[in-house]
Amino acid sequence: MVVSVLVEISFNKQEKTFDYLVPDNLVNDIQIGKRVLVPFGKQKLEGFIMDIKENSDYELKEIITIIDKEPILTQELLTLGKEIQKEILCNLISIYQTMLPKGYKAKNKDNINIKYNKYIKIINKEKAIDFINTSKAKKQIQIVEDLLNKEKELKNKYSNNLIKELLNKDIIIEEKEEIYRININEDIKPIVNLNPYQIEAKNKIDNSNKDVILLHGITGSGKTEIYMHLIKEQIDKGKSAIVLVPEISLTPQMISRFTKHFSSNIAVLHSGLSDSEKYDEYRKIKRGEVSIVIGARSAIFAPLNNIGIIIIDEEQSSSYKQESNPKYNAIDVAIKRAKYHNAKVILGSATPTIETYARADKGYYELVSLNKRANNAKLPNIEIIDMKNEIKKGNRIFSSELINEIKDRLSKKEQIILFLNKRGYSSYQMCSNCGEVVKCPNCDITLTYHKNSQMNRCHYCGYAQNVSEHCPYCKNKSLKSFGLGTEKIEEELNNIFDAKVVRMDIDTTSKKGAHAKIINSFMNHEYDILIGTQMIAKGLDFPLVTLVGVINADTLLNIPDFRSNEHTYHLISQVSGRAGRAGIEGKVIIQTFNPDNYAIKYAKYHNYVGFYEEEIKIRKSLKYPPYFFLALLKIGSKTYEEAKNESIKISDYIRRNKSDDMIVLGPSVGPISKINNIYYFQIIIKYRNKENINNILKEIISIENNKKISLNIDINPLNI
Repeated sequence: MVVSVLVEISFNKQEKTFDYLVPDNLVNDIQIGKRVLVPFGKQKLEGFIMDIKENSDYELKEIITIIDKEPILTQELLTLGKEIQKEILCNLISIYQTMLPKGYKAKNKDNINIKYNKYIKIINKEKAIDFINTSKAKKQIQIVEDLLNKEKELKNKYSNNLIKELLNKDIIIEEKEEIYRININEDIKPIVNLNPYQIEAKNKIDNSNKDVILLHGITGSGKTEIYMHLIKEQIDKGKSAIVLVPEISLTPQMISRFTKHFSSNIAVLHSGLSDSEKYDEYRKIKRGEVSIVIGARSAIFAPLNNIGIIIIDEEQSSSYKQESNPKYNAIDVAIKRAKYHNAKVILGSATPTIETYARADKGYYELVSLNKRANNAKLPNIEIIDMKNEIKKGNRIFSSELINEIKDRLSKKEQIILFLNKRGYSSYQMCSNCGEVVKCPNCDITLTYHKNSQMNRCHYCGYAQNVSEHCPYCKNKSLKSFGLGTEKIEEELNNIFDAKVVRMDIDTTSKKGAHAKIINSFMNHEYDILIGTQMIAKGLDFPLVTLVGVINADTLLNIPDFRSNEHTYHLISQVSGRAGRAGIEGKVIIQTFNPDNYAIKYAKYHNYVGFYEEEIKIRKSLKYPPYFFLALLKIGSKTYEEAKNESIKISDYIRRNKSDDMIVLGPSVGPISKINNIYYFQIIIKYRNKENINNILKEIISIENNKKISLNIDINPLNI
């Protein structure tokens, strides 16, 4: 017998499988999807069995051993990986490795220890009683008497030396019992009854013959309750469910809400877990011990059987697209998995992406709308503040209106959320003498000043240096901080108000459990004001929050990306939706230097459809999604000239071979021209026919042989 094995080795950028003989003693255990250890040159590598053959025309080496008792990759996941590979043009092995937690990946010495509890119990009751009657070892007798009344007891309850004695005398026996590192166990409570609007929406979902449903519900409309009712119906039918949330910060609240109704029938998968915890949760799912998986992007690969529904909350979030290879989109994967299981995909959002809403508007997806908040609460009143006028008054950070509203809410013992999509203390340091800005030596980007740590940091390559008052260029003591970050906002609030302030950004949530700790403490009103980046903008529900302030709504508007207006609308609308969710009227103050921008204006009136209709006209005239697909090619090299020359060669090849429906832009210098000492150029391709573009890109991958060049292809990129 011969097996074809896929390992993490490629030749000339081409991936292939390698054939191995199977020793007679292992033949009966061979299955596609299992991992095997194989000799590869002087190495020993792990790989996945992809095919089984009777024989080979070549002289082959034998596999060393089979690692798994059961296939790690099911037939569904094997097929899914190949479908994803065709679409995003990456290595197949990278997709399979992404699907799996550490401990299941095909990597040598990548094992995870299983956690056990050790128990002891009596072997033979008659022998135990005889020991009690004849022995003079009082402490050992006490243990035996204790165990006679129990089925088993934890070993660590007793002295280790005494237990050894009893084990040697064959009075007791030791047993190991595997335990999981995460255990959810709560008393189950009934799911809250739906209101008439939610019932109408749910009925429309139930009766839809579409595979994908867009649940377009305003913030606070009760989408989560609909999710839970839909899931319960699937569980009652013996099916399973996946629930994706975009941010790790949202998982604690979502898990808390779900465990009240589904208790231990839930597994959790997200990057905030340790490798050991992910391994435990994955095995729990694989063994069929749970029916619901809640998690971030990678949870879409959970090895559930008989999936009945996949729910993607806040579907507009860019975090569902992986930025590193393999550059998959969890929504696309969800639709593929749902098709395999004959299940439904529910895309939930108050602010869907333009592409998603367009598909629903055209009837490709079912459109289900929720236009009222669940508890009859009003949408918050939104006020736009022109910061050009405030600057003239000397208010550089907080407008007079925002300061007054914060004071009012604090006096009423209500809570406030302030949103700024920029962490750190200030955006950059600039010399007031020579005008130079302190930049990263590895990247073409300014360093962000972090006052708490007194460091200037690069948010791209991780470079950090101690803060100095002296300019690195002219050496004068003339460096000044410019721009705003969440640290600066925190400091200013503490200077102005007598309030308890907490900050939630990447810097304050790097430690395990930090997201949940901040969320719970704010929920329990241990803090009055929560400052944060976009991780606080979506999905969080705090009943006492009645005021939301958007410190600088222009942060995203100034990014040179065709989606900048859309991202601005999304974030303003989402963070605005945190206010007034529990019946107390809410207010939102948006500070901006562009008060006439249409994204900001439509956000003020909670008018998504108006924004969509305005934006879709622009997309059509400029030939952007949803009217055209996009492909982004990034060409990188250690030298500027090498990157430039190679990108010109690639763009020339594309232009020579492109079809009439393709538009090629570039090459041009990347938005950040140098990252980690690599210079980048990019080419953008707009196209309609997927097959044509795939053929061209595959050919480019196969003929690109310049070892000094990195070629990165992103199909349907979210950032260009």
